[in-house]
Amino acid sequence: MQIDIKPQTQIEPNDKMTFLSRTWSKLSNWLERTSGSIFLWPAVLALLFLSIFPLIVSFYISLSRFSIALGGFELKFVGLDNYNRLLFGREQTHFLGLMAPPTPLSLFLFGLVVVGLAVFLVRYIRSSSVSLGGLLGRGVLVIGVAALVWILVHTLGPDGRPGTVAVTLIYVFVGIFFQYTLGLGLALLVVQKLPGRRFFRVVFLLPMMITPVGAAYMFRMVTDTSKGPFAPLWQGAGLTDFSWVTSPWGARVAILLADTWQWTPFMFIVLLAALESQATDVIEAATVDGANHRQIFRHITWPAILPVSLTLILIRMIEAFKIIDLPNVMTNGGPGTATESLTLQSFIAWRALNLGESAAIAYMLLFLVTFIAVSYVMLIRDRVVEKV
Repeated sequence: MQIDIKPQTQIEPNDKMTFLSRTWSKLSNWLERTSGSIFLWPAVLALLFLSIFPLIVSFYISLSRFSIALGGFELKFVGLDNYNRLLFGREQTHFLGLMAPPTPLSLFLFGLVVVGLAVFLVRYIRSSSVSLGGLLGRGVLVIGVAALVWILVHTLGPDGRPGTVAVTLIYVFVGIFFQYTLGLGLALLVVQKLPGRRFFRVVFLLPMMITPVGAAYMFRMVTDTSKGPFAPLWQGAGLTDFSWVTSPWGARVAILLADTWQWTPFMFIVLLAALESQATDVIEAATVDGANHRQIFRHITWPAILPVSLTLILIRMIEAFKIIDLPNVMTNGGPGTATESLTLQSFIAWRALNLGESAAIAYMLLFLVTFIAVSYVMLIRDRVVEKV
């Protein structure tokens, strides 16, 4: 049998060059299209690993009980037991506070808030942009805000005792109010053509250059009525036998003073930039038309800085929930747990190797911050920005 062997087809040099050119062109186009993802995805995966992985692990720890075992440690899954102890168990008075019996004043204040929330919900239902998701979200918002107000009005009363939730809310909202007010006042003062204003711009920023621990130790010495640097002033005011750390509200006021001193410059520098960036021709035209300073601020300056102010308050509010240095150094959370914030409570539980409860408190803080931030955006920020 004869086998015919056909000669193998050979590629001409020109055809080979054309083939290689087309292949390289396709490869170059593919690399050009995917080069962004190739260089971006490693960084994205690293960030996701560093952010999501700790959240998953800490959430599992919040559902477990940590104990020292032979040769290491043991994590026993207990479900929602750590959260149950915070909300309904032995840690309820520490976390939520001691609820006082309802009084006519507390019921009146709570009723005002409920009426306002009901009006907010009814207005949304009557609007043209109502949707099922928006209705459910606002329903959760109304229930959550009502629950927080109920806790505040019943734990801040004469017979109540605020827990770490109420104390943290006091630090956040009272502190932000004074910080923003002082920061805006200083910014309005500095933008005026006064002698020495450049010097005071630098002086007002000095508290930002001090670490929170340093500020806490400084105010711990300042508020010492017996042997601090201001002891003669306290003695002249008749406060020799008074101690901030033995009075719950005195200790909270001391921490609020330190927090206000430390964070007012942050408000000041941002508001100063917003004031200096607004258009001057509108202000000059209003001045020519006979408008006074109050009218200019109300109708021109305030609407111009309002979007920046709302964003600034949101950023500061998220940061304020993490307060731990000041109460830890100044009062160690005392007297008792009167000045203990949620972050400090979580830290103390972690230091006592109660990792499950510490992680549960941290997650409750995460839920609280997320809820209040979203509520702030829904109730205030979006509406005001749309009007502006």
